[in-house]
Amino acid sequence: MPDPFASPNQVRESLRDQGYVCSSEIATITYLSDQLDKPLLIEGPAGVGKTELAKVVAAATGRELIRLQCYEGLDETKALYEWEYAKQLLYTQLLRDKLQEVLASAGSLAESADRIAAEENVFFSMRFLLQRPLLRALLSPEPVVLLIDEIDRADAEFEAFLLEILSDFQVSVPELGTLAARVQPLVFLTSNNTRELSEALKRRCLYLFLTYPELEQEIAVVNLKVPELDGALTRQAVEMVQGLRNLDLRKHPSISETLDWARTLVVLNAERLDRSLVSDTLNVLLKHERDLKRVQQRLEPMSGDGPEYQGPEDEDDHTRYL
Repeated sequence: MPDPFASPNQVRESLRDQGYVCSSEIATITYLSDQLDKPLLIEGPAGVGKTELAKVVAAATGRELIRLQCYEGLDETKALYEWEYAKQLLYTQLLRDKLQEVLASAGSLAESADRIAAEENVFFSMRFLLQRPLLRALLSPEPVVLLIDEIDRADAEFEAFLLEILSDFQVSVPELGTLAARVQPLVFLTSNNTRELSEALKRRCLYLFLTYPELEQEIAVVNLKVPELDGALTRQAVEMVQGLRNLDLRKHPSISETLDWARTLVVLNAERLDRSLVSDTLNVLLKHERDLKRVQQRLEPMSGDGPEYQGPEDEDDHTRYL
């Protein structure tokens, strides 16, 4: 079996085998992230395939995907580790008699405290450490893909905490010392640009900006994912979606919504796009009432024998998309 990361071209082919159509730029920067042992920061609007890229890289390389979903208020105990205090307490109860033996001959409180301190490594050891995604990725004996998803949703303090991990792939646990990665993970960070990330974080990463694909690339994605849809109808559907993205909408259709719509057309046995069909299925593409009303107003019946859909009209160049 060929190495999926032998070259940028091999990366591109390997990802395509997993159902992910990518450009040479995406394949090259993904290849370099692996070869240079650098995290890859992927920015862009929601729904363009940022998270999916990490997933298909994990699948193509046969690595486990470990995902940390970021959110406001995320801290070390949810991302890195925490002590299982209930388990520690249970062991304390079970070992009560043994502890009494250790303390039995102590001549003072200070000596008792010293004897208990000497046994701290029993209760503060890996058996009581609950590993969260970041620590799991560092301590995994096998290479993994670590996905830090939507890092822009986390607080700036958590972003600063990540710097040690992304620089040295190690973390400090006060009770245990420094824990270094056994095998350096392949790290992907994604951001929807809801806030500006720090220069310190960006310095530690390679950078990729993903946007919506060009017409032919999106057609290739639909052909790969929904091959049962007629080729001519696929082109019409993708042109329609690309036209919608040129409008002033609250949320533009993502690639996944293009695929949902393509599957919808298959389920409905559609042979062509007409105004009625588009109107009845717009809810698959658009998820806000204002957007639906705006597009509904742009649906125009053609003169002649049927209400075939004309397509949205670009406000600047008046291009018709179907």
